Amino acid sequence: MEFTLQSTKQLQEPSIYIMSTSIPEKHRAGFVNIIGRPNVGKSTLMNALVGERLAIITSKAQTTRHRIIGIVNGEDFQIVYSDTPGIITPKYKLQESMMQFVDGTFKDADVLLIVMDAKDKEDHVSLFEKQLEQNTAPVLLLINKIDLVDKREIEQQLDYWKKRVDAVEYMAVSALEKINLGPLFDKILELLPLSPPYYDKEALTDKPERFFVSEIIREKIFLNYKQEIPYSCEVYIESYQEEPTITRIRAVILTNRKSQKPILIGKGGSKLKKVGTEARHDIEKFLDQKVYLELYVKVKENWRDSDSLLKNLGYKDN
Repeated sequence: MEFTLQSTKQLQEPSIYIMSTSIPEKHRAGFVNIIGRPNVGKSTLMNALVGERLAIITSKAQTTRHRIIGIVNGEDFQIVYSDTPGIITPKYKLQESMMQFVDGTFKDADVLLIVMDAKDKEDHVSLFEKQLEQNTAPVLLLINKIDLVDKREIEQQLDYWKKRVDAVEYMAVSALEKINLGPLFDKILELLPLSPPYYDKEALTDKPERFFVSEIIREKIFLNYKQEIPYSCEVYIESYQEEPTITRIRAVILTNRKSQKPILIGKGGSKLKKVGTEARHDIEKFLDQKVYLELYVKVKENWRDSDSLLKNLGYKDN
């Protein structure tokens, strides 16, 4: 079965799609939600399934903070994938909000993808066992990163999880190397309910362009700083001006403590300049247009525990 992908240049705020006579009678559609511990490869998996780089990826845990939707459309189907933050025990309000995004994916899933790391020998299911018991959607349990372990280990992992989690199928995949993603796609399509599409058939995601711009900048922070700095920062777009030949963006890096500001800026502004250069390069590829990017650092102590700031940053409902 063939499907087509829209370019990121066509990102928009999708509206609920009104079915027309062009929608096949046996059209399938649904929410395929991806859950798991941090660093198991959820974002890599969604990017591979969608065919676009929507979710940022780093080797650090908790890179993903929001629920990010990627939409794949075919003539007779629409798959709405959701990437989610890694499941953890929250330590502050930001993480509590992140886990609420995860809870939401249990409630609206038509198909649930539980991702496990083939290299990880620990059983983390206890962190979401209660939600799993209440889940009514069919479950596909995926052992990811099989390119990094031998066949015997994969078989042992599959045998273990067949006894531990009730799923309709257990699959060994590599999101990075795109191993067994074809059979996974076929199984997802088989499990989707008959339904008209939920979003416009031209939509790729539910997030606006400026959201992905802020995520690209945040990714560069994760890649360029160590220890607590990336986890203490948030990025928001203060201004976003589109012109015929250039997009002018002013972005603010919010940090948790005064002592972190000089670290972010670096000697003579060197670190901030490096982040800005790397981010601008990727944003230009993403928007397919020249970009003028300004970065500023502001200190908001304990922003991760501030209800008002978390609302303004999109982590809580207004």
